[in-house]
Amino acid sequence: MFKLPYEQIVAAIMQKANLPETEVELKVRDKLRHLSGLISKEGAAHIVANELGVKLLEPFSGKLQIKNIMPGMRDVETVGKVIQKYEVRSFNTGARFGKVASFMIGDETGSIRVVMWGDQTDNMAKMNEGDVVSIVSGYVRENMGRKELHINEKSKLILNPEGVTITTTETAGSFSSLRSQATRKEIKDLTGQDTNVEILGTLVQLFEPRFFEICKQCGKRAKVMDGMPTCVEHGPGEADYSYVMNGTMDDGTENIRIVFFREQASSLLGMSNAEVLQYKDNPATFEPKKTELLGTIIKLTGKATQNQMFNRLEFVARAVDLNPDPKAEMARLESS
Repeated sequence: MFKLPYEQIVAAIMQKANLPETEVELKVRDKLRHLSGLISKEGAAHIVANELGVKLLEPFSGKLQIKNIMPGMRDVETVGKVIQKYEVRSFNTGARFGKVASFMIGDETGSIRVVMWGDQTDNMAKMNEGDVVSIVSGYVRENMGRKELHINEKSKLILNPEGVTITTTETAGSFSSLRSQATRKEIKDLTGQDTNVEILGTLVQLFEPRFFEICKQCGKRAKVMDGMPTCVEHGPGEADYSYVMNGTMDDGTENIRIVFFREQASSLLGMSNAEVLQYKDNPATFEPKKTELLGTIIKLTGKATQNQMFNRLEFVARAVDLNPDPKAEMARLESS
């Protein structure tokens, strides 16, 4: 099953029922009032759609824009520009072995990680950042709150299909692919509803990476059971390692805790995944890198989220720019 975002449900009702947004919102609020405490906002919108005869889960065909790709979808077809490539990794669980690789694609509506399995990983050697890829028969999973498009032996990947172009101003690189869609904010103005924002500030605190075990096959976090790393989907077997790093950024208006997951931590440190993993066995060697980065002005794109455990707002980085353009930043200040 996959969940449609509330905004997408409302947009579908507006289009198919030919109603203005204000009327749709009013119907949803009425439904929430009548079923107070028994249903979510998305659930109320689903009921409104059903009452109006609007089918939200019609079979989808043709190419999907990235913003419309949702966890749980199968037989997905899409097209995008390669904006970042990652390493090919091998795995061997005893019962199964193979290769897995991933890369990021973007279009004018967003970006998504594509995960390749088995022989599909051979395409990595032929692929370059900036290439256009067409993907047919992919399936979508959610990993740590982020959607991923997976392709296996049943899927098809076409590099630079003839006559296909992506109408986007994005260039290769994880930061630029997100920046064109993000809204710049000062830290003091961030809220838990900011899902794609850009902040600029000084890194004033940085903690060493925390490592955890993940399944070599699917990349999901593995729990240690009976002394053996165990994946909920693939069972016990040999594990790989991922990591997360925390820091604090200050922009003069406020400071905020920053969360860097694996690719973002690797970008911040300017190191490959293999180099970062060396800190797992030698954490004391992280101190020089920390000293080097503290006081650095960086630009981040990501989302703000409320940490319920500590009751504080945090920023989850999705792209890191270690070299923000001084001229562009000065021009921004002068125009504000």
